[in-house]
Amino acid sequence: MVLRVRVSLPDRPGVLGQVARAFGVLGADILQVTVLEREAGRAVDDFTVSWPGGFSAEDLRDRLGVVPGVRVDGAWPTREVPGSSPDYDLIGHVATDSDRAFVTLVDAVPDLVGAQWAVAVDSDTGEVVHGSWQAPGLDDMPDLTPLRPSAFSEGSLHLLSMPVRPAGLHLVVARTEGPPFHQVELDKVLRVVEIVALLVAATDRTVA
Repeated sequence: MVLRVRVSLPDRPGVLGQVARAFGVLGADILQVTVLEREAGRAVDDFTVSWPGGFSAEDLRDRLGVVPGVRVDGAWPTREVPGSSPDYDLIGHVATDSDRAFVTLVDAVPDLVGAQWAVAVDSDTGEVVHGSWQAPGLDDMPDLTPLRPSAFSEGSLHLLSMPVRPAGLHLVVARTEGPPFHQVELDKVLRVVEIVALLVAATDRTVA
């Protein structure tokens, strides 16, 4: 299976190598490393690893925790394919078929940030108008009001919420496993939403 593992570690030479060796001892193959932040002598990195199984996320936390100063903030399954460019693919699909731009956005955005599902909510009525394939049914949907443009958590449910003003929608992205969304992830989704909106507006002007 492929996991994303969020690790907080001292930002000094050699520590990243120690973490990489610890993954290797566990039989995990590191596919990708994304630096989320470097501040006050510490770094937060997301490791995407191919995981052979046999260890729980708790086992992983314990075993990586033997590296001095290292803390595992979360480990969760991901559908991302290291080396691929799902954000570019999303934008390409929108450019090709702008009529389905916001449906495409909802369907594709979870894979951009290691989330499980997303929905588009009507900004006026609060009604869910489209959900990605893993989104829960309406009876199981969490209360999404009041919506605010931010990253926040409700218990173990972690959410990104932002307006998609040209469509009169609010985009909500949910992570049901793993840690809360990082500011870098919020910024990434915000930028993608902005680009999708610009592409749709440009297409509308061309048609008009």
